[in-house]
Order: sequence, then C-alpha cells, then structure tokens
Amino acid sequence: MELYLRNTVFPVNPFPSTTVAPNRHSMTLARLLIFLSVVTSILSLVHLYVWFRVIRNAALPPPWSRAATVALVTLCAAIPLMFLIRDSWPRTVVTPLPWIVYSWMGILFYLFVFSLMTDLARLTSHLTGLMPQDPDRRHFLGRLFAGGIATAALATGVGGILHARGFRIKTVEVTLDKLPRAASGYVIAQLTDIHIGPIINRSYIEDIVRETNALNPDLIVITGDLVDGSVDELRAHAAPLAELSAPDGVWFVTGNHEYYSGADPWIAHLQTLGIPTLRNERVDIRGLFELAGVDDAKSLGMAPGHGPDLDKALAGRDVAKPVVLLAHQPIAFPEAARAGVDLQLSGHVHGGQIVPFNWLVKLEQPYLDGLHREGASQLYVSPGTGFWGPPMRIGTTSEITRVVLTGAKA
Repeated sequence: MELYLRNTVFPVNPFPSTTVAPNRHSMTLARLLIFLSVVTSILSLVHLYVWFRVIRNAALPPPWSRAATVALVTLCAAIPLMFLIRDSWPRTVVTPLPWIVYSWMGILFYLFVFSLMTDLARLTSHLTGLMPQDPDRRHFLGRLFAGGIATAALATGVGGILHARGFRIKTVEVTLDKLPRAASGYVIAQLTDIHIGPIINRSYIEDIVRETNALNPDLIVITGDLVDGSVDELRAHAAPLAELSAPDGVWFVTGNHEYYSGADPWIAHLQTLGIPTLRNERVDIRGLFELAGVDDAKSLGMAPGHGPDLDKALAGRDVAKPVVLLAHQPIAFPEAARAGVDLQLSGHVHGGQIVPFNWLVKLEQPYLDGLHREGASQLYVSPGTGFWGPPMRIGTTSEITRVVLTGAKA
C-alpha cells in the first residue's frame, strides 16, 4: 500500500496508528513538514483517546496520573522526533529510539483497539439497559476497564516482541509436472521481507545467513523488501549476505521498499556481494527449470526504467521446462498463472504480521500466506523472514522457507 502526495510516493505502514519515514532522498523539507504535521495530528488524537479511556478512567492518585500523562505525551512526541533526527544524528545514538518508538506504536495500536472494543461494550450495555445506574458502580467499572485495557495491550505487545525475536525453518514441498523425477529433492531457500533498517541489523542477518547455509540449499532467492534505508546507512549491516552460499547462486528481485531506499544503488551493491538481480529476465538452472524475476508490481514510475514486465521475462522460454517466478507481491500471481508460470514465490504481506491485519490485508492482496494453486500454476507466499514497523509478530511467525521441488516428469 502506498500513499501518494503529488509526485512523491511514501511507504505506508499497514498499522493505522503508525507511519514510516517517507522517501528522504527525493522529498523537499516542505513536503516532509506537511507529511509529519498530518501524521502528528492523527497520532495526537489517538493518544488523546487512549488518555481518556485508560489514564483518566483509571482515576489514579495525582502523582501517578500525572506521571502517566507525561509519559504518554513524551511517547507521542517521540514518534515524529525519530523521523526528524534519525538521518542527521549518528546511528549509534539514534538506534535505541526506533526500538522504543516502534514498540510503543504496536502497544498503542492495541490500546486503541481494546479501548474501542470497551466502548462498544459500553454502548451495548446502554442500549440494552444493562449499564449500572449507580455512579459508584459505574466509576468502578470504568477503572476496571481501564486496567484491563492497559494490561491486555501491554501483555499482547510484549508477547509479540518476544515472538518476533527469531524465525522458524519451514519446509514446503511442491510438485512440478514438468520437472524431471531425477531432480526431485531440489531445494530452494527463500528469504523475503527482511527489512534491514532501524531495528533489524547485522547480528540478525548473520543469524539468517548461518541458518540458511545450514540447509545446504541448491539455490537461494530473496524476494524483495530486503532493506529500509540507503546503501551508505546499511552497508555494514547487509555485508553478511555475501556469505550466503548455494551451488546455483543467490538471486534477488526488488520489493516496494527497495524503491523507497534507492533501488538502483542497492541493485549495484548487491551485485558486489555476489547477489545478482533478476529484472524482468530469467536464467536457466542446470537445464532443470528456468528462474525468472520481475520488478515489484508497484515499481512503475518509482525509478527510471523500472516496472514489472512478465512478458519480457518469459519471452522465448522453453515451454518444456518449468518456470519458477520470483515476484515480490502475491498480486502478480493471476497474470503469472495465465502466462503458464509453474511456481511463483512471493512475500510482501508478512502474513498480516499482527492480528487483525491478517484479515485486513486481504482487501488489497488476494493471498496472505502459504501454498495456493490456480489451474496448473502454484504460488507460495512467505510471511517474511524479518518484520517491519513494530518489532512484533502476533498470530504469525517469521520464517526461512525451504522449498523442496518434486519432479513428476518421467
């Protein structure tokens, strides 16, 4: 999902109460200030609503209510502050701030949701006559609800943070009708949506590289949204990717976040790490199948010469061989199925990352995660190897996907 303001494209966080930094390299100061003003206004209203429903209704003694109010105002101000200073201050100084801000944004989201749920319960009680008329009982219920909201949001947020600290290895078996039976057992390791940036750094990448290489894959693919920041910012954190190793190489396709971070510089830098990018093109893999890749589905106009072109990627292909397509967004699958692609590997949607976005994301993307089939074509959507925005996973799990191909052709 993107937000368009004139000719500038901003990445929009799928969490309604949060936002991410706009394209800092192509944006004027005036536009940045307008963008932050709008975001700050929305965030202020959300914080005010939470203050009424949690801090005010809790009716804490004055020292505690005052401290809670100051903390809420400080956290609200920290969100736009982070985006204003993170490019001009040293990363070692700024690094703790994104952890605090993004974690708070996730907890704030659940404070907002649980407050809304409580208000719906109150409204239902009023309409059905179940709301107590005694002021003392209503005051007691208000304090009870405020405590419940705070406890539930904090527990959910902390649980999500702890769950997002690692990833699983998931094996997915896919049968390709055109693949020779002798090639059965061919392993593709899929990495996607790592989002190296303010929170995910070198140590996390080292863990990914170590676990991926331990799978002894025949081929490694990275299906976009690798980075959230420029090459200069993240060069050291992306460096361990050079250690990824597979007999048939490591291949990359762009995701939408590469275009917010400078797609062409990243494509050039990844090449120096031994990771070529498939841009509407394909390569033959040992004569067993063809590996194709397309630019991100929304990349047209975001960088000169970029844009998805499946026809170009498949032009002149050997129809007797299966085609494995790397396309960042699952939304590319219907076209791929019509073109006869045998298997598409995608990411982008993070499986929703946190509940309830696993339901809401389906409004834009037809496939959330897992293996899907349309006719003779198949699609696997990974929930991602990292995370984005709040460092949380609630109802989803980060993964390195081990795709095992099975041949059906005699």
